[in-house]
Formats: sequence, structure tokens, C-alpha cells
Amino acid sequence: MAKNSINTSEKPVSTLEFHGKVLVVDDSNTIRKSAAMFLQQGGHEVILAEDGFDALAHLQEYAPDLIFCDISMPRLDGYQTCAIIKSNPKFASVPVVMLSSRDGIFDKARGHVVGAEHYLTKPFTKEQLLEVVQTYRPVIKESAP
Repeated sequence: MAKNSINTSEKPVSTLEFHGKVLVVDDSNTIRKSAAMFLQQGGHEVILAEDGFDALAHLQEYAPDLIFCDISMPRLDGYQTCAIIKSNPKFASVPVVMLSSRDGIFDKARGHVVGAEHYLTKPFTKEQLLEVVQTYRPVIKESAP
């Protein structure tokens, strides 16, 4: 299995600038790699998970500041994964952004019901992904040690 934590930025990072840990949960290797590349270019540390169970296993170890979670995954879907994360007091305040190729109101509402803060439709651009990270940056800053 490939290494789950990725940080390949070669530029020195200013100590005045905060760069969060972002967990990307998606069963598509292409989506995981694209999101990781975009987030790393934005200066963020990226943790990758292939499904909901993998994501839950990484929560304690990596304590992400933001989570992008695909909806349609085998074993444990994104709605179930989000609900479990939000039911844990230690991680309930971590923003969860649902990822899906479906753009229906029902899908977005269901994500909101299980505690997701945002919904991003795939395919997404680098700008869209980093804009969502920027949206939750104040939350990330408050939760950082």
C-alpha cells in the first residue's frame, strides 16, 4: 500500500503562514492524486484515504484540520463516514466537505443532515478546491495548536 501522508513541496514555508493538514477520502486514485497535487501546491499537508474505514483509521494519527470526503465509496460511504466523524467530540468541529459527481439538491441536503459544512461537485479545479480550503481557513486557524 502506498504511503498515506504526502508532502512534496520544495518551497520553504513561512512560519507566519498557516498550512493545514487536509484529509482526502476518495476511492478514485485519480481524484486523490489530483486533490493532493492541488492542495500541496497551496502549501497544505495531505493525507490520503481510499475509503471511509481508511479515513477513520487516519483520524487519530493525523488529526486533520479539514476533510474532503467522496460520497460514493465501497464499504462505508461518505455520508456514513461524515456522520461517524461528527459524532466523535474530538473531531466534530473539523469541517467536512462532501465530494460528488452528483449535483442534486437531495445529495447536498443529505450531506448537510449528516454534518457536512460544504459540498463540492466533481470534477473540480485547483481554484475551486483551494477556495473551499480558504473558506474554512478561520476554522482551521482556530483548531491549530
